Amino acid sequence: MDAHYHKVMKARDGIKETGTRMYFAYSGVLDREAFEIWREEHSYQFFQLPKGDLAEAKGVDLIFDFPSRWWGGRVAGLIDKPGASVFGRLFEIDAVNWPVVQHKEGVVTGMSVERTLNVIANGKEVEATAFVTSPDRASTDGPVSLRFIEALISGAKQSGLPENYIATLKNKAV
Repeated sequence: MDAHYHKVMKARDGIKETGTRMYFAYSGVLDREAFEIWREEHSYQFFQLPKGDLAEAKGVDLIFDFPSRWWGGRVAGLIDKPGASVFGRLFEIDAVNWPVVQHKEGVVTGMSVERTLNVIANGKEVEATAFVTSPDRASTDGPVSLRFIEALISGAKQSGLPENYIATLKNKAV
């Protein structure tokens, strides 16, 4: 358990909203093993990330714009880019558990902010929330984290993202 746990649990307790929120995950959260380790380390054993559906966000691309000491280089956010797309998984998350997702994605530490996107999943367009680098923290200085690229590829494979998309991830480190 870290210092953010109590803040997250207080936020959960304050949620009066019922229902669910749609979450488009495209990054490190797709690595199930890494996610399970994070979940255990932060005492969120009660939270299960559902299987989710394959999804594509069109008109955006990955940008490595967050320098991370933990990853040893820059990690990915999203940038608008006509003609490009990013694959990930679309998860339906109970509203009460949204603060846990926010913690995982770095909102609690000011690393990221929420962004609404339209994604295609199961042949339908769905509005979902993704997490992108906070403009206050964005920088393209320094190298891309090779360890993060490896986790990104591992998560993409585990999530069943298209092979041609996974191949493009291998080229992102340059």
